[in-house]
Amino acid sequence: MNGDLNANVKTRCSATGDPVLDQRTDQWLSWDKNPQTRGQVEVLLEQGSSEELRRRFSSRMAFGTAGLRAPMGAGFSLARLTAAVLLSKDVPVLLFSTYVPTPFVAYSVKKFGAAAGVMITASHNPKEDNGYKVYWCTGAQISSPHDKEVLRCIEESEEPWSDACWDAGLADRSPLKTDPLVEVTSSYMEELKDLCFHRELNLCSPLRFVHSAFHGVGHRYVQQAFSVFGFPPPISVPEQRDPDPNFSSLRCPNPEEGHSVLELSLRLAESVSARIVLATDPDADRLAVAESDWKVFTGNELAALLGWWMLFNWRERNPPPADPSSLYMLATCVSSRILRTMAKQEGFRFEETLPGFKWIGKRMVELSDAGHQVLFAFEESIGFLCGAMVPDKDGVSAAVVVAEMSSYLQTKQLSLTQQLHSIYQRYGFHVSRTSYLLCDHAPTVLRIFSRIRSYEDGSYPRSCAGHRVVCVRDVTVGYDSSQPDHRCTLPVTKSSQMISFTLANGIRATLRTSGTEPKIKYYSEFCAEPGEREVSGLEAELEEVTRVLVAELLEPEKNLLIGRLA
Repeated sequence: MNGDLNANVKTRCSATGDPVLDQRTDQWLSWDKNPQTRGQVEVLLEQGSSEELRRRFSSRMAFGTAGLRAPMGAGFSLARLTAAVLLSKDVPVLLFSTYVPTPFVAYSVKKFGAAAGVMITASHNPKEDNGYKVYWCTGAQISSPHDKEVLRCIEESEEPWSDACWDAGLADRSPLKTDPLVEVTSSYMEELKDLCFHRELNLCSPLRFVHSAFHGVGHRYVQQAFSVFGFPPPISVPEQRDPDPNFSSLRCPNPEEGHSVLELSLRLAESVSARIVLATDPDADRLAVAESDWKVFTGNELAALLGWWMLFNWRERNPPPADPSSLYMLATCVSSRILRTMAKQEGFRFEETLPGFKWIGKRMVELSDAGHQVLFAFEESIGFLCGAMVPDKDGVSAAVVVAEMSSYLQTKQLSLTQQLHSIYQRYGFHVSRTSYLLCDHAPTVLRIFSRIRSYEDGSYPRSCAGHRVVCVRDVTVGYDSSQPDHRCTLPVTKSSQMISFTLANGIRATLRTSGTEPKIKYYSEFCAEPGEREVSGLEAELEEVTRVLVAELLEPEKNLLIGRLA
């Protein structure tokens, strides 16, 4: 390319009538060396598909709560040949020779002291999507200001600097490329032993476990983790054991959807008399758990169990007068407040972060640098981290930790459900509701949240379902009515929408846009006092508040929002 773009396309007439869009598509065609993706753009031009071309080329993607994700196709949005780009500039690259769980990349960055890490994954998104996660030298996902600086550098260096950037075979020939698979797997499994507290019980446990890899990468690594803990391998769901980008047996590759996507797992568990079902999402960084009689635990319920378990075993290893005040547990601000309640009673520390494990990872690194220990962290969307092996969520380690917790409780004649009830008796029932509405129209989303901000007399709602709103926190604009200066203590996130309400009856509710999918998510929670036993009343009140919140503020029918599939 020379300085005069038009000189390179003199023989080509404007295809869309939009000079800026024509310039962008011409740039792409002059740079793209992949005949398949070039062909996509050429077909769109021939068809006059201006809107689709505009969607692909008129703007760049931004880093959300879990990197970059979007449908696969030609355009400035899709990252390819990352290793070749780095090797073409003589940057040493550690390139795994096969699929690995996402937490392995974060782990490797820390282990090898790498400058950065990249994971190509769309996680639990639909099969049409792909994604690109970037990790900083700390092993945590990039967050502000690094994400903005990365995007700025991309825009300053748009044109590929040589044909070597398109040479996928460079990774096979370059002496600067090494495969860390064996070393990382061995090292990870060795460190995983630090989370194993009762191996002698595991060796003789009568429990049977079923595991689904959800057509992803988790199978071999969960099997190895079980062996490290002294368990026989879990029984795999054969239809979902091996990687399959079409997710052939699933309508949705997201284990968070519950019974509707766990059908094969639950059926297999019934047939082999297994009591616990474990399901890792396709890139094995998240975990769903079900227990016979097939209760599927929410992320908040699992967090209560795992938080209790990690603290219980810390106390076993550190009897009095050991002081837990330097211990931390972390959660995102849309997750249950159960860890906050535990912290008040047990003496450890608790902090909230913005949604997305990148913020938890960032805070973990800061706390570790200050000499503190993070014992457990979670986000309600079934993302968990036990210990501090990896500054990111990890479905592999969480799966085997849940297995050991179940095995231990079995020796006490307790199920996970019974232990959860015991936790709520001690700390108070924390009843929560989480769901979403689909909306793939950005102007509609903006209109909805703008209306909320001027709902009553030019400001936020003053009540909901008959309950007074006592606090509003709007992270998008940096407002928090509970603070003396009304400034939000969490980082401002202007690129996404998130408003939280605290009601006079103690319910906290949040509306926010997803950072990875076209969804408006809503969360609500009622925290009861310890010893309060009437749960049905709490649930009914929470259901009503949630119903009114969604109906009046989001107006699903008017805004053509699509509800969650059953």
